[in-house]
Amino acid sequence: MLKLSVLPADTYVVVNKTVLNSNDRRILTMLYQPIIGSDAVNLYFTLCSFLDKNEVKSIEWTHHHLMVNMGLKLESIISAREKLEGIGLLRSFVKKDNVNKYVYELYSPIDGYQFFTNPILSVALYNNLGKYEYEKTLSYFKNPRVIMSGYEDITCKFNDIFDSSVSNLDYNYEDLKRENKVGFFVEPKFDLDSVIGMIPDEMLNHKSITNETRDLLYKLSFIYDFNEDSIRYIISNSINEKHNIDKDLLRENSRKYYSFENAGKLPKLVYRNQPLYLRKPVGDTSLKAKAIYYFETTSPYEFLYEKNNNTEPSLRELKIIENLMVDFNMNPGVVNVLIDYVLRINNNKLVKSFIDSIASQWVRNNVETVEQAMKLAEKEYKSKNVKERKVQNVSNVPEWFNKNVESSNVSDLEEKEFLEKLKKVRGE
Repeated sequence: MLKLSVLPADTYVVVNKTVLNSNDRRILTMLYQPIIGSDAVNLYFTLCSFLDKNEVKSIEWTHHHLMVNMGLKLESIISAREKLEGIGLLRSFVKKDNVNKYVYELYSPIDGYQFFTNPILSVALYNNLGKYEYEKTLSYFKNPRVIMSGYEDITCKFNDIFDSSVSNLDYNYEDLKRENKVGFFVEPKFDLDSVIGMIPDEMLNHKSITNETRDLLYKLSFIYDFNEDSIRYIISNSINEKHNIDKDLLRENSRKYYSFENAGKLPKLVYRNQPLYLRKPVGDTSLKAKAIYYFETTSPYEFLYEKNNNTEPSLRELKIIENLMVDFNMNPGVVNVLIDYVLRINNNKLVKSFIDSIASQWVRNNVETVEQAMKLAEKEYKSKNVKERKVQNVSNVPEWFNKNVESSNVSDLEEKEFLEKLKKVRGE
């Protein structure tokens, strides 16, 4: 990839290679913006605004004009431009001279169906929005279901209404405006033909592998950082009875392989924190509020590291955490509360089957925030106490179980100890 140092005096021309409509603008704002950021989307719309009245081509501008127009530094504009290029909304060309000349070609975003069925874009959107907002956004782009039973299709055909005629039209239609999508390309890390060639013909019908399947394989390998051996194993286990690759099974096996089989690498999910939009507003100084803040701003990996007396969590423990975040779609802060609760009521033991049973119940109760998780844990603990008709050891009960702490202020000493503990986990 050619990278040049762009100067404010360098010029550019915007060329429109597509036809934009109001739905495209909605897709850019709702689906692309959470991934590439507002600066990139703003740059896209700004470049659109420079087009002539026919929306075909702009006059020549300098990048200094773009800086003034957007109120951004040139570095931020270049970063935004590269994001547009990477996600398939813009192509850039340069002609080097004393003053470099650039051409920026604009392309349409893909539609909602293509976006949500794209394994890279859908995962990226999910990671940025979180489960609740992702599902809400997904439902926005769904077509309403209309029950058509009992209806008969009476739509007219063209030849039912119009007479046919013959005429020789000799015109060039290549330059007509039309919607164009450039898409984005993932650089392959391995030779897919070589990988597939190692799978016997009796097992896999090699002729059935389409470009769409190839593209999916490349994208899945990108998402999960698979090598040749990994992707060959996954393909071999995703072949249906017709000897074709089942794309749904391929997706599922890829996720499971990364989640449960890739023992040589630490899962990246365990380093994430609670999404900002699911956090409790800061301001409350009670001990319970501080506990909530701690659960929200600490990753499950950091939380377990501190619980293990500053010792690396075992691979088994990390798999338990990732299972909660992948299979149960639990947010990081909720995972922290669940782990804390289980360690306290189960004699500091993390047993996967026991954790999964609690996680299933929490998922059914739509637990997404730390505060919701803490309330449900407290409720379950009290219910368990009543059923067993015995008093649990007070030392095993988390401090945040006490209702009184929610309204009481902590002492200066308690606050100092809490902050020191938080800094220790952060490595500050």
